[in-house]
Amino acid sequence: MTDAAALALAAAAGLVGGAMNALAGGGTFATLPALLAIGLPANIANATSNVALLPGAAASAWTFRDELGPVGPVGWRALAGVTFAGGLLGSLLLVLTPTRTFDLLIPWLVLYAFLILLLGQRAAQWLAARVRIGRGTLLAAQALLGIYGGYFGGGVGLMMTATYGLLAARDPRSLFAPRTLMLALANAAAALIFLAAGMVAGWAPCGASDCRPARSGSGPCWSAARPPWSSSCALMGEQHRRRRRRWP
Repeated sequence: MTDAAALALAAAAGLVGGAMNALAGGGTFATLPALLAIGLPANIANATSNVALLPGAAASAWTFRDELGPVGPVGWRALAGVTFAGGLLGSLLLVLTPTRTFDLLIPWLVLYAFLILLLGQRAAQWLAARVRIGRGTLLAAQALLGIYGGYFGGGVGLMMTATYGLLAARDPRSLFAPRTLMLALANAAAALIFLAAGMVAGWAPCGASDCRPARSGSGPCWSAARPPWSSSCALMGEQHRRRRRRWP
């Protein structure tokens, strides 16, 4: 794949993924396959997909900021703190997952997310008719959703919608803004860790320093983006690099 084709594919996937997340969720289904097709390892593609979707998620959260309110018995600030902490933990787990292990996990994670996308609404309706949850259960569920969002995130928006649907006396429209903010916070927390660990791939001209070809032979080159402030996380990044195989 040429540089231009790879960049066009990545740009189109980012556009479609951002639009999907703004409307209903599922943007990972557009960005992750595109990055895998370009030739990135699964864990690098997953981390890069997370960061690529962050601007759209943040823009959506900002757009609906005036509609923020409590989610059932829990204020949105408390949910935000739990979600951000969960996102940090989930992304750290991904950093510590060896590439070969994640290669084995990614098909099952994608299948799980696809089933959530396919059956999530019907499952949510079935549960809502039979189950009601309170403050403690909601906070625990939100923490798990934050961890999942930081680790992989496929279908997490639909999972949040289903979880909030278990609250009594809910107004579905009032839950859209908090859900959008929680998605953005999980993405933001994970992006901080992925950038610090050098797991976010960025395009670079072939021949540039610290540049790896996406695949052997000709094709686009990618370099792991590492911001200046990431030196404090050097040990974590080094541990990660020792665990992962060389990029193909």
